[in-house]
Amino acid sequence: MRQGFVATKIVATDVLSVTGPETVSQRVRAYQGFTQQILSGAILPGQFISQRELMTLLDMPLGAVREMIPRLEAGGLIKTVPQRGLQIAHVDLKLIRNAFQVRSMIEREAVLAFVQSASDSELAAIEAAHQQILARANKASTTDGQLLDDAQALDWGLHDRMVDALGNEIVSDLYRVNSLRVRLINLEQSVITPARLIPAMQEHLSFIAALRERNAPQAAALLDAHINSARSRVMNAPNH
Repeated sequence: MRQGFVATKIVATDVLSVTGPETVSQRVRAYQGFTQQILSGAILPGQFISQRELMTLLDMPLGAVREMIPRLEAGGLIKTVPQRGLQIAHVDLKLIRNAFQVRSMIEREAVLAFVQSASDSELAAIEAAHQQILARANKASTTDGQLLDDAQALDWGLHDRMVDALGNEIVSDLYRVNSLRVRLINLEQSVITPARLIPAMQEHLSFIAALRERNAPQAAALLDAHINSARSRVMNAPNH
């Protein structure tokens, strides 16, 4: 992904190198599997789950799952409840505020760098991909079962790409963990429809235009507005 923009899945790096390559690989694969279970809705906020259930769900050995748990606990994604097992983080106002604050801080720095480092061809490809999604979303009478998945991959892929373009693995790893918090929050909301996709794609296209113009202040301001819009939708949702 660092070579250019693509619709992405989350990739977690591991800075610990004291264990063997096989152990590290299993730990990373377990973390990736946990991520995919969140994205698919198979793991839900507030859910209780045992280590062995995780092992089955992720199709990973118990050792790899146990290696993953401290990292998830450190990121505030799970907690150990005595006699009940592991609990996936609840979504509350504190989590919403903290997650979006971290997201805003990292992405603002990222977009200021990306406006300088991204090539014209990459920005053109990003813009074209968004235009294609927007065109599909505007066809309200057309059944497009893949639209939501494609749009989410494109949306998250752009944000991940900008952060990765900083070339700082520590920041990228921190951002990935925080992205899981944000996506847990999103799972608490109603299903995104094509109608809700249209404003998000339009917001993306506005700051993509600023990126193509190499207008850093405008790109940063539009990105801030985009993130604030997402946060407001969550804060104004029922139960929040």
